[in-house]
Amino acid sequence: MRLNPGFNAPVFSVLSNRDFRAIWYVGSLHEISRRMELLTLSLLILQLTGSLLQLSLILAINNVPRPLFSFYSGVIAERFNRRRILFVAQFINILVAAAILFLVVMGEIASWHIFVSVFLTGVTKSLEDPSRRTAIFDIVGEGRIVNALSLDTMSNTSGKIFGPFLGGFIVEHVNFLGPILGGLMVGGMVDHANFIEVFALVLALQLILLLLLLRVRIPRFARPSTIQPMWRSLSESIKFAWHSPILLGMLYITIIMNALAFPLQQFVPAIGQYHLGVGETLVGLLVAGEGLGQLIGAGTMALSRNIRLHGRVFVIGSIVVLLMAILFVWSPWYVLSFGLLVLGGAGQAGFGTMQSTITLLSAPPEMRGRMVGLMSVCIGLGTPLGAVEIGAMAAMFSTQWAISANALAGLILLAPAVLLTPLVWRPTVLGTPRAASDSGVSD
Repeated sequence: MRLNPGFNAPVFSVLSNRDFRAIWYVGSLHEISRRMELLTLSLLILQLTGSLLQLSLILAINNVPRPLFSFYSGVIAERFNRRRILFVAQFINILVAAAILFLVVMGEIASWHIFVSVFLTGVTKSLEDPSRRTAIFDIVGEGRIVNALSLDTMSNTSGKIFGPFLGGFIVEHVNFLGPILGGLMVGGMVDHANFIEVFALVLALQLILLLLLLRVRIPRFARPSTIQPMWRSLSESIKFAWHSPILLGMLYITIIMNALAFPLQQFVPAIGQYHLGVGETLVGLLVAGEGLGQLIGAGTMALSRNIRLHGRVFVIGSIVVLLMAILFVWSPWYVLSFGLLVLGGAGQAGFGTMQSTITLLSAPPEMRGRMVGLMSVCIGLGTPLGAVEIGAMAAMFSTQWAISANALAGLILLAPAVLLTPLVWRPTVLGTPRAASDSGVSD
């Protein structure tokens, strides 16, 4: 790994690495496309059904593949060519985007089409995450992993900022393909024509991403000479986490936050339209507020030189997210709501960056892919159940009461991890390597 000695800040050392920049660009553009697509599908399901429960199902179904596939995708990331895994996942994303665009153009789009599409993109996300994050670790090394993952969080947050805003703006203000297609079709009108342009842009971005993947080079690490049965590999990763108090506390909080806090994101379009009374553009900007906060938080951490108590930042970030969720849903003013989402996003940056950092630092090299997969399983266990539960409560009572009750429960349930594990009080210790790393060879 070649570093430019002219830069002193660690973040510049990371950015001087060509291989890291390539995978960072791919991650940034992918997240813009993904967030644009999810926001637009959420607006479309509200237009089709007006159902808060079906709105929640988008988030739930998108995260169902995490517990189903993440264990296996973590093992796959350790055993197979990670660059090819990224190519396969991207090809599936292209097919999904093309199918949704075709159905919207033909006026045949239905709720179940949306649910199938978000399930498939959830599968590709489960495949991509372990391969991409372990690749980042191999590219930059242990000494720069916090800075690299902070930059990776920044790429995710750029997607959260630009994706929803572009999606909402295009849906509300751009509509030139609909009238053209309506004139060509027998019926003279295309249902949901205001969504055509944004899905066409999503497809174009997915095709560009496939080309950008050609520039990505991933170092090859030394794989075990003998390959264990998959069930044994998965059993070992669970046993390793069980005997690591810091990992155990982190995974417990991961489940809590994804069940009780993060489903709020899916209900921001409904709160914007029904509670604050704004159009699609301002809804998109509201969704982007969380991303802006994450960008600020991630940028601060990327410039840091020595964060040792990763777990403390992780827990503080979790508390901030939960408190801002309660305040946000009761805010009567758009500007205040936006500011609260920004603060919540800053907390989420601390949560997300340290979640990956603790996972990668705590595991030995040959288990990092499996531990990232286990982390994704914990995310997937919480999110679908939490999203459906909040959606059902919102349908019976109100979105505000549903989210407030869950966030308050989340604050209470953080206590066992803080009191019974060393997560907050002890630095993360680097996992002992069991196999030598083979750097300098690309796969």
